[in-house]
Amino acid sequence: MSIRLRDVSFWYGEKKILDRISLEVREKEHIGILGGSGSGKSTLLKLLSGLYTVKEGSATVAGEGTTEGIRKKVAMVMQTPGLFPLSIRENITCGHPIAEEKIWEAVRAAQLEEWVKGLPDGLDSLVGERGGNISGGQAQRIAIARAIAKDAPVVLLDEPTSALDGETADALLRAMECLTEGKTVIHVTHREETIGNYDRILVLKEGKLFEKESVSGI
Repeated sequence: MSIRLRDVSFWYGEKKILDRISLEVREKEHIGILGGSGSGKSTLLKLLSGLYTVKEGSATVAGEGTTEGIRKKVAMVMQTPGLFPLSIRENITCGHPIAEEKIWEAVRAAQLEEWVKGLPDGLDSLVGERGGNISGGQAQRIAIARAIAKDAPVVLLDEPTSALDGETADALLRAMECLTEGKTVIHVTHREETIGNYDRILVLKEGKLFEKESVSGI
């Protein structure tokens, strides 16, 4: 199994967010998880990405059981891309030594090549504080290029197209197809249309995970 959760629970203070969740995901399987606001979707992804430590139960991702090990095996794209006030290149590499051609492969796959080549400083153009020098769609595609360049076996998506207009979202979806091809994918969202072609769709409701057919009133 690429991902295995066993009776995982998580609290913020006294509030239980996830309640004894178990999940098995095969290698290269694409799983969509539906849930409303406050259902625990983002918390679940942060546990799967190694950003949070499991407080109860166990989690194994791509053979790793520690937060440090899990972080090396996971690439994550969030609804709001976390960009550094640095260059496009540095936002893609995150300080890791990555060959120039591999960077450009990621740029092309993320639908950014034409835009980057049109910039005076190309890959060395600064994105600004919180990506203030670029559009939301460009920022999100830089985050996808970063994930592509990392080439991790597991990809986690947290509603990456929800804040974008239709045309930009279409370009982003094409970029995500390149990112997720041949990978194990967990995509959390409140919009079923974004995960309609996935292998399985689950529902996260009141801290518990269900098969979609068994739940109504998401």
